[in-house]
Amino acid sequence: MPIVTLHKNGHVYTDEVKAQTNLVVRAGIRQFPYPNLRYECGMGKCSKCACRVLSGAEHLPPPNWKEKKQLGERLEQGFRLVCQLWIEHDIELEQPEAPPERPAAPAGTVGTTCT
Repeated sequence: MPIVTLHKNGHVYTDEVKAQTNLVVRAGIRQFPYPNLRYECGMGKCSKCACRVLSGAEHLPPPNWKEKKQLGERLEQGFRLVCQLWIEHDIELEQPEAPPERPAAPAGTVGTTCT
């Protein structure tokens, strides 16, 4: 079973998860990495769950269109949307203290956190 290591706020959290695990789904039902993983919509629309992959990226599928749209240049820095990943192998993640900034909404539009 995969080992997940999450670095956040100077702490390291590690646990074993079943293969084909989505960490945001687990956090939503109050299993590891709850309460340490920041997330919100779980659908790739808000980017609150963005984490930098420190190791294990070679086992992940290429970024999907939601990740490309939300993360943009941060993909090159190793960031991925955890809500879009189904863990099959050991992975080490780092979640920054503040969520990555999203591009500003065009003038005249109503902004929401997760639309």
